[in-house]
Amino acid sequence: MRPPRPTIALYLLSFLLSSLVLHTPTFAIKKSYVVYLGSHSHPANLSELELNQVTENHYEFLGSFLGSHEVAKESIFYSYTRHINGFAATLEEEEAAQIASSLHFLNQGRKLHTTRSWDFLGLQHDGVTPPNSIWNKARYGEDTIIGNLDTGAWPESNSFSDEEYGPIPSKWKGICQNETDSEFYCNRKLIGARYFNKGYAAVAGTLNSSFDSPRDNDGHGSHTLSTAGGNFVMGQGGSPKARVAAYKVCWPSVNGSVCFHADILAAFDIAIHDGVDVLSVSLGGDPSAFFNDGVAIGAFHAVKHGIVVVCSAGNSGPAEGTVSSVAPWQITVGASTIDREFPSYVTLGNWKHFRGQSLSPLALPGKRFYPLISAADAKAANASVQEALLCKAGTLDLKKVKGKILACLRGDSARVDKGEQALLAGAVGMILANNELSGNQIIPEPHVLPASHINFTDGALVFAYINSTKSPRAYIKRPTTQLGTKPAPFMAAFSSKGPNTITPDILKPDITAPGVNIIAAYTGAQGPTNQMFDKRRVLFNSLSGTSMSCPHISGICGLLKTLYPHWSPAAIKSAIMTTATTQDNSREPVLNASFYRATPFSYGAGHVNPNSAMDPGLVYDLSLIDYLNFLCSNGYNKTQIEMVSEETYKCPKPAISGTNLNYPSITVPKLNGSLVVTRTVKNVGTPGTYKARIQNPDGILVSVEPNKLEFKKIGEEKSFKLLLQVKDAKAAKNYVFGKLIWSDGKHYVRSPIVVKAA
Repeated sequence: MRPPRPTIALYLLSFLLSSLVLHTPTFAIKKSYVVYLGSHSHPANLSELELNQVTENHYEFLGSFLGSHEVAKESIFYSYTRHINGFAATLEEEEAAQIASSLHFLNQGRKLHTTRSWDFLGLQHDGVTPPNSIWNKARYGEDTIIGNLDTGAWPESNSFSDEEYGPIPSKWKGICQNETDSEFYCNRKLIGARYFNKGYAAVAGTLNSSFDSPRDNDGHGSHTLSTAGGNFVMGQGGSPKARVAAYKVCWPSVNGSVCFHADILAAFDIAIHDGVDVLSVSLGGDPSAFFNDGVAIGAFHAVKHGIVVVCSAGNSGPAEGTVSSVAPWQITVGASTIDREFPSYVTLGNWKHFRGQSLSPLALPGKRFYPLISAADAKAANASVQEALLCKAGTLDLKKVKGKILACLRGDSARVDKGEQALLAGAVGMILANNELSGNQIIPEPHVLPASHINFTDGALVFAYINSTKSPRAYIKRPTTQLGTKPAPFMAAFSSKGPNTITPDILKPDITAPGVNIIAAYTGAQGPTNQMFDKRRVLFNSLSGTSMSCPHISGICGLLKTLYPHWSPAAIKSAIMTTATTQDNSREPVLNASFYRATPFSYGAGHVNPNSAMDPGLVYDLSLIDYLNFLCSNGYNKTQIEMVSEETYKCPKPAISGTNLNYPSITVPKLNGSLVVTRTVKNVGTPGTYKARIQNPDGILVSVEPNKLEFKKIGEEKSFKLLLQVKDAKAAKNYVFGKLIWSDGKHYVRSPIVVKAA
């Protein structure tokens, strides 16, 4: 069959690749664009000849604007032929304007956003898996396929060993793209690997052959992939018996960006074809409208094919409204701590002790005090006090620092780089103190000299001691490992927060998971600090970020996919959200990094509870038509929506409110008087009668009708309405938080309620 020709009803994604400027002989400015034509209507099993015809259609389509088939062929550097219909090309601005005069957006770059974790989450205890663990029930995620869009994989890692693995699942259609890297290999564990660098090359320029490989030369991709599905080794993953596949879309930084939309969309398109069950995406940028966001578009196509897509919330916290990956079809993950720390004590000359953290393997020689100096007092002649206090390169006077412990302030530059600057200046050790914004969030890292990272309050006391003492002294103890620390979890200061700035009636993030001090596999091409000066090499490394929390949820999704292969991505998300907890291991409310009570804008529905997620009782399910109605309610037009729907679509009249999307959380950003919100739950457990209980937000009265739901069989659905009424507008002038809980005495199906009075 001949694949259908793309229609003129297109949406131009003018993914401007970070200040890309190409000069032609006539000096016309060209930029790199992605032209998104929606979904393919052809069958999935096209021959190579038929796929080539799709590409030819793209050449013809673009050639009709450029006046030449050959010019179009030279301009297109990606043709998306499988599930996502479109292409990426270099075009002059006037040419792009001809294709779509108003429908375009910048092709921006994106940024990359464990071991004890699984004990902390209750999947095992001291290396033993309890009978009631989801690991046992779900056979450790056996034969579920988890794909990872990141920096690739380091195949030599034991996390990707295929010892005792059976044949590769027959549904797998992927490849091991290693034609130019003969040392890269796949096996029955790491069953596929591909790389996508044409979008990156459009920015960075011509690439040498070393870029034509899925090998991970950064470490981020190996870490995230092994966290999701790594084998039974030191840093096993959430689905340790899953098969894994690496899609390398991120490369060395160009103008601050490392992953580009043209490559990301190409990876989504082929991953859908390859047969993955879960896609883990630990990358992102600023939140943007869905049709301006290549990750949101790729995720939509994946979810449409039953693939669960898990994304990191971002590392722009603790400011509000910073959360990214906000589409309702994505699972968006914040980051929180686990109950393991690596304490390294600082003792001052006045015998005051401060508990910091570190992963530095080095110790100060001899158990004696060393001279202590503030970096502000050690500034070089040409440096400002503030720059020196941050221990930036070239700001320190070597004569003042030599032989002393240097006290630096967190901020601006990488924490490990501050340690390198201290070492280069001659320091014997470093005390790294948080700034006020970072609060109590301290991160142990493999510094290149004896070091301890302390919180803001303790840091202020250290600097006060230095400033009030004639000859300040200090000692830093070698770090140790401590388990069972409390409180845990608490939210990481860096974890991006709601409210959702794109669609405020959808709560984001959805969930939080371990993302601080996570130990997992690493690359052999970088040292543990990823700094040029670091010549050390490690098999496993400790990293922090929502990039680390995201694959925890991906691994748990892999387990749920094994248990319930026919559940929709929305049902899996619902099971994870409605069984989450908002209490820490002291049975107190989860706190933020400043030890104030956290809110759903930090943790969504709460902290993931995998063993409960396998038996949620009820789920809030969603279909493709629900998402299309949601897009319609948010002002997207018929042309845009039909591109992703693959069929004729009409917005319902009257439009369905976004607050009525059947989401596991309930958010009303502008409550004026009263509002009725509708939800539908599906029984996925035993028959039973569920009763509703409400925790009212301050100043808001919430009632449920009916307040009792009886289910007689699996798959049965029941709808209910919530009436929200403003009782005290002053109390609810800012966002307030409550909870809806359905329970049959065994299951507790929890939904956060987030409201702000108009």
